[in-house]
Amino acid sequence: MAPSFPPSTRRELLLRNLPLRGSLLRALREFFWEEGFLEVETPIACASPGVEVHLSPFRLEGPGLRHESRWLTTSPEFHMKRLLATGMDRIFQVTRAFRAGERGDRHNPEFTIVEWYRVGVDYRAIQDDCERLVQHLARVLGIRESPEIPSVRAALILEGPWPRTSFQEAFRRAGAPDPFPLDPEARDLLLVERVEPTLGRGRPEFLVEYPADQASLARLSERDPRVAERFELYGAGLELANGFTEVLDADEYLRRCREDLEARRALGLVEPPVDMRYVEALRSGLPPCAGVALGFDRVAMLLLGAARIDEVLAFPFEDA
Repeated sequence: MAPSFPPSTRRELLLRNLPLRGSLLRALREFFWEEGFLEVETPIACASPGVEVHLSPFRLEGPGLRHESRWLTTSPEFHMKRLLATGMDRIFQVTRAFRAGERGDRHNPEFTIVEWYRVGVDYRAIQDDCERLVQHLARVLGIRESPEIPSVRAALILEGPWPRTSFQEAFRRAGAPDPFPLDPEARDLLLVERVEPTLGRGRPEFLVEYPADQASLARLSERDPRVAERFELYGAGLELANGFTEVLDADEYLRRCREDLEARRALGLVEPPVDMRYVEALRSGLPPCAGVALGFDRVAMLLLGAARIDEVLAFPFEDA
């Protein structure tokens, strides 16, 4: 259900937060330009939105779509990595993404996503990028701590270093069972209900080394094949970003897609097509790389002291 505000409060929030949001967007681009990244643009309407079980894509209909379906993008990742396969090495994008059925204090079906990719690094370098980016944005606002929201979110010290906590250690710290023997569904439930609220207390925190069956598109660790080189960034229990060292093997990618599609079929979910153009990019030789998707609206929530995502959006879903 969408949050509601008295008209006067809504107007006051817009007049305060939208100029600050604009300043954050400008500063974000300046950060990447100064780091030598190229800003790119990729399609909003795409041939495949991804097949991961947690995704609920919007399908487009109408004249001209009879021969090949199109979907609103859930993430620009496939197109951006196809650009890496052509020879680019540092790219970023600020764009809209769409996920159906996601609505609440932290979710809007249409949201702003920031993605970036670097060739020749692993997920640890991308974690460092995230830390420096958020700290840069905080300096633009003149803050060293995120604002406290009583009964919602504690203040966070934004200076580094930010802790990197393994998935297994986070479960142990929260008093939850060892995650590796657990059924994935039971593990996800524990993550949401018991572990996530403990993450990012005092300072933002990276949750790293996800179990291999939650690798998404991440490479498995050579040191410990039980875990994937995947991370999520949390601030006071608020998930801000999801990134990984990319899996490069086309056959492994297709195997994971088949598993996801089987799971979607069992749940009665729509089964989008696999992005075969991306498979071709993998087969042509996607270079070793890593990247991340960062939810800009949630970062704005954290830095501006917003309890609900609607407080940092000009037009939430119901008003669009």
